[in-house]
Amino acid sequence: MGRRDKRNFKNQKRKLVITDKRTFVRSVSILLLIIIIFFSVFVMRKSIGKYFTSLVSSDEIIEENIESPQKEEEKKVAENATFTMAVTGDIMCHNTQYADAKTGNTYDFSYVFEDVKKYIQTADLAIGNLETTFTGSAAGYSGYPTFNTPEALAYNLKDLGFDVLTTSNNHSLDKGYKGIESTIKYLDDADIAHTGTFTSEEAQNTILYKSVKGVKIAFLSFTYGTNGIPVPSGKEYCINLIDKDLIKKQIELAKEQNPDLICVSMHWGVEYRTTPTDEQKELADFLFKNGADVILGNHSHVLEPMEKRKITLDDGTEKDGFVIYSLGNFISGQIKEYTKDTAILNITITKNGETGKISIDKASYIPLYMYKGTTSTKAYKLLDINSCISAYEAGAQGSVSTSLYKTLVAELAKIKKILGE
Repeated sequence: MGRRDKRNFKNQKRKLVITDKRTFVRSVSILLLIIIIFFSVFVMRKSIGKYFTSLVSSDEIIEENIESPQKEEEKKVAENATFTMAVTGDIMCHNTQYADAKTGNTYDFSYVFEDVKKYIQTADLAIGNLETTFTGSAAGYSGYPTFNTPEALAYNLKDLGFDVLTTSNNHSLDKGYKGIESTIKYLDDADIAHTGTFTSEEAQNTILYKSVKGVKIAFLSFTYGTNGIPVPSGKEYCINLIDKDLIKKQIELAKEQNPDLICVSMHWGVEYRTTPTDEQKELADFLFKNGADVILGNHSHVLEPMEKRKITLDDGTEKDGFVIYSLGNFISGQIKEYTKDTAILNITITKNGETGKISIDKASYIPLYMYKGTTSTKAYKLLDINSCISAYEAGAQGSVSTSLYKTLVAELAKIKKILGE
């Protein structure tokens, strides 16, 4: 091979190497470009997919955002919820009481509750029975037999800590239908929830509910009668009377919103009797069977026993039930035996977070005495019996007199005999 041939061969070889390199680079570049295009398409498709998914599922996302607080609430309720109800007896106001509370042209009953307000204010829920009307000064304030109390008491009760007042009792119509309307107006203005008397059929069929620590409670209230005062024709809705058909209907209405607990106030029994009648016991059985969990009795003006029950329903399931047949008077101007003895009942209730089942864990009470001193005004005062006795026995200066101490010891024994230790 000549020099020219060798030179040509080398040049051709060099050209082939360069061509191979260029082909390789071009191939790698094409491959990279394909990878980049593929990746870009993948990313774009994913983004577009998310965009269209967000458009298609926007309602679902909004719904999820709306439900999230509820889910959070359900998470909280999953834990056991325990609360205490403080319950009192009849809140009455005789003429001696409002005369005692008067200063000039104003009325203030707050001094009556100074020793016991801590027990009402610290409860998770406080309930009482209002056995008077707030019909206004123009109607004339009056005591027994037709009550009309200075409306200042409504605001004092709110400051005391009452959350719910039941209003169906034998004195609800003392000032007629106008009295019912006015009483409801003042309770609404004082921001105290109430049930038992109403100004329309719709209101009667609107059940009162309260929620405490995630536990939903329905409240109902019924009375045996109205002291012979006729219920206004066409306004039968204005008061819940003890009628089994009405009671059953109201309990069924209460169940429609799935409360955890149904609490029923019953104005029943015989005045000044310290034990329940057969009718009270039969009505308690009827209430428990139809769905009531807690029964709060009043009317007799004296204390009557309480009991916790294990209720077996028609389907064989069991539940806790509690009844106190009467808590007597909370405040009044009555002087008959036992009528000055009263108590604040504390019921401790738990809702199981897993099963939703209610248990009535404990029922205890704080014994009280409705005392009237010898001063011309501000003489009425609810006394915490145990605290007064302890202070006297400890020799505390300014505690009760020896005479009052002996009275309190005697009255405490009576209370324990009825309600138990």
